[in-house]
Amino acid sequence: MIGHALLRRSGPGALDGWDRPIAAGFGIGSVCFLIGPLPGVVQLIGSGPDAALFFLGSIFFTLAAGLELRQATLRRGARFGRDGAWWSAAIQFVGTLLFNIDTFDATRTGFSVEQDNRLIWAPDAIGSACFLVSGVLAYRIAARGGEHDHAWRMAAVNLAGCVLFGISAVASYFVPATGSILDLAAANWGTSLGAACFLAGAVMLWPASESTRPQEVRT
Repeated sequence: MIGHALLRRSGPGALDGWDRPIAAGFGIGSVCFLIGPLPGVVQLIGSGPDAALFFLGSIFFTLAAGLELRQATLRRGARFGRDGAWWSAAIQFVGTLLFNIDTFDATRTGFSVEQDNRLIWAPDAIGSACFLVSGVLAYRIAARGGEHDHAWRMAAVNLAGCVLFGISAVASYFVPATGSILDLAAANWGTSLGAACFLAGAVMLWPASESTRPQEVRT
């Protein structure tokens, strides 16, 4: 989704069959990450189901990112690995895999602080960094023409989500001296607000009509 607005159709309706499943996957995943950290949710459903909600959301992120990478690869096969939109999609996909790892590990209990940082925080931080790099690539390409069109708006809102996820990742570091999270409020709100941005991006992708699709951007 971060770089999806940069992909262009080779013919009428070529992406119509993929926009909706990609938007739906990111939308469902975003809802999971939006709801999971909200105040009172963990008390309402329990820590185990709450952790499972994040893991479920990460799976939907990965499915959607995999479809997006497939589209980027099929559309830009002649320039495989040399196209900014492809790299944005590929790095985003790697980030979602790392989110799969950390959210799955978060469903397990009994870790020491060192294990929490190694098994949960580290893949979360690296995954968030991947999202940030992907978001910056997409934004730079979308902003190159100087027009605030549909691609630019999608790239901007998704980049904001990447920044917020990055803030959340830093704030969620487990402090060895105390055994607690560095800043729980910042971690929770960064995750929820970042997910809200990704949800907005998914909604923007869903209609993706002929009139709203920007022209092809090549790097």
